[in-house]
Amino acid sequence: MLYLGTPSGPDVQNAMRAGLLGCMTTPAQGNVIPDGTPIGADNGCFGNNYPGDDEWFDWLDSRIVRYGADRFLFAVAPDVPFDAAGTLAKSLPWLGRIRGLGVQAAFAAQDGCDELGVPWDAFDVLFLAGSTEWKIGPIAERLSREAKERGKRVHMGRVNSLRRLRIAEWFGCDTADGTYLAFGPDKNLARLRGWLDELHHTPALFASDTSLASKEIGA
Repeated sequence: MLYLGTPSGPDVQNAMRAGLLGCMTTPAQGNVIPDGTPIGADNGCFGNNYPGDDEWFDWLDSRIVRYGADRFLFAVAPDVPFDAAGTLAKSLPWLGRIRGLGVQAAFAAQDGCDELGVPWDAFDVLFLAGSTEWKIGPIAERLSREAKERGKRVHMGRVNSLRRLRIAEWFGCDTADGTYLAFGPDKNLARLRGWLDELHHTPALFASDTSLASKEIGA
């Protein structure tokens, strides 16, 4: 699993150049992305950094022109955080346009999206958004496994702890991101690399620790 962070500081940027990390970028992220680093493009809807539909699409197009479509792992269609119906209505018109830029389109799954129907054929990457309780719960796990069966990749957002990294791994996520490196990158980079090393050398035995998700919700 590849962790996508923000290119905050020279040590993080060097780790990205070395292929140890990917980069998650947004319209509000102004740092230059290191050469060769895989990129995930979020839309900024979570956190009130969304510039508007046309402005977001122009930004995405400009990033793809600058860095090349082959560098992009996915781009997340505009969504309405924590609102499954609103996200479905807002995202559907943009998923095809993202694909038209030569980039895989990601759909932000929210609490309750399974009840409305997931538009599987319209996107390439399932992005686990929504509330913390939902995104690490049984429905998100089931959707993740269905996505993998359908040949799609899975990404989990807001991953800032070893416990949540383990949950993402158990779900079969290909990538995860968080803001962990944006705060104290020098100290937190070493800790994050330790988590990833532990994850790679000690696969998650999630089934033997049924309290893991409940602990994470309260973390």
